[in-house]
Amino acid sequence: MYAALDIGGTKIAGALVDEEGRVVGRAQRPTPAKGSAGVLMGAVGSVLDELARDPGWGVIRGLGIASAGPVDTVAGAVSPVNIPAWRGFPLVDEVRAHPMLFAGIEPVLIGDAVAMTAAEHWLGAARGFDDALCMVVSTGVGGGLVLDGRLHPGPSGNAGHIGHISVDLDGAACPCGARGCVEGMASGTAIARRALASGWVPPAGEPATAATVAQDARRGDALALAAFDRAAKALAAAIAATGSLVEIGVAVIGGGVAQAGDLLFTPLRRHLDSYATLDFVRGLEVRPAALAQDAGLVGAAAAARLLADVPGPHRRLDPA
Repeated sequence: MYAALDIGGTKIAGALVDEEGRVVGRAQRPTPAKGSAGVLMGAVGSVLDELARDPGWGVIRGLGIASAGPVDTVAGAVSPVNIPAWRGFPLVDEVRAHPMLFAGIEPVLIGDAVAMTAAEHWLGAARGFDDALCMVVSTGVGGGLVLDGRLHPGPSGNAGHIGHISVDLDGAACPCGARGCVEGMASGTAIARRALASGWVPPAGEPATAATVAQDARRGDALALAAFDRAAKALAAAIAATGSLVEIGVAVIGGGVAQAGDLLFTPLRRHLDSYATLDFVRGLEVRPAALAQDAGLVGAAAAARLLADVPGPHRRLDPA
């Protein structure tokens, strides 16, 4: 049994995952993204406390942490773009110090999108592909790569971080410091922001979120449909560029925005045909993630499983 944390801009999720990759216990808290570092860590501790009340906690062999990035897997630190109070935050040290964690259990840090990639390649939509891009499209946009059949996290754990490549050189400034990033055009918050800016108004009593935009898009609202089309176009440009660079065979997309289904994937595939024009990129397949919201947790557990018997602090996930 392995424990897993999945930390994002919207929620902090925890799970117990068995050797077959099945989630057998859960806990979750909202992410206090505007709170202090201590408040944020308090939410993480609360998730761990709830997991520790599960009988399965007593037999865990490892703990994996998937976090929004950038991450520094060597230092065990995180600097999520959407969590301002955490800049170089020593998350591994803080989790290791939690009173419910057993001696000898060494937390393993991995980027959330790399975790999703590990899970989808192990059990999901990228299974059987030697070269794949997996993306999380949610509050932010992240990604991870499988190359030559192996997870490729890179030296710091951030390889494949597609959300912060630019697809619009004159685009809006991104919190990361660049302009025109994919995240600023295709994340859930970006979809809602774009819809509002174009004149869309959410139904009375409904929040202005990507999920609400999706509800109106399904009813045929032109402004809501246009917001999803713009997001799909940005994703298509980034996927085609990645395919041109490293010759992937499939792009797998998960996260909350992917739950919109055909509202996202139909225009995405159409735009991809316009961008993926070179012979070796044409025909690049796009698939929805098979593991849905559990991919980050399963991937974090997979990282812990791989390294459960490797000693030493701040271990790196060996891409081999």
